[in-house]
Amino acid sequence: MNLEFYKNQAVLKQKEHKKFLETLKKRPPKNLDYIVQDTHDQVFSKIDCLQCANCCKTTGPLFTEKDIERIAKHLRMKSADFEQKFLRTDEDNDKVLQNLPCWFLNSDNTCSIYEVRPKACREFPHTDRKKIYQINHLTIKNTVICPAVFEFVEKIQKNL
Repeated sequence: MNLEFYKNQAVLKQKEHKKFLETLKKRPPKNLDYIVQDTHDQVFSKIDCLQCANCCKTTGPLFTEKDIERIAKHLRMKSADFEQKFLRTDEDNDKVLQNLPCWFLNSDNTCSIYEVRPKACREFPHTDRKKIYQINHLTIKNTVICPAVFEFVEKIQKNL
């Protein structure tokens, strides 16, 4: 997978994509949620995250208190110890990873805590959610990080 190609394409098409997503917000088609789910399924039938893992290499998830408790328990650690070893508080007062790539990313792009991974990781890249126009800013940001999101926006744009 050529990440550099996707990133460049996403940057080049950012204005076009923003404009398109804004039209979805202003006038969402009646069957948008269906189209979104169908397009998400099509894109992920062709793109394998294990070939990429750019999200795990370049952007850290937000950790909720439930995430911290669940993962710490899985690792047989106290929550406070888990936080001290792996997390920091960012400028928005969110708990995030101290370093990237993600500590839990294995060399084969699998996740060592996949079954208990943070909610943010489970939901990424958010291309299967209802009322997707509510997260246009995030979708645009994610086109630069995730080739699947770029393909998703391109495909939806062609189909509408």
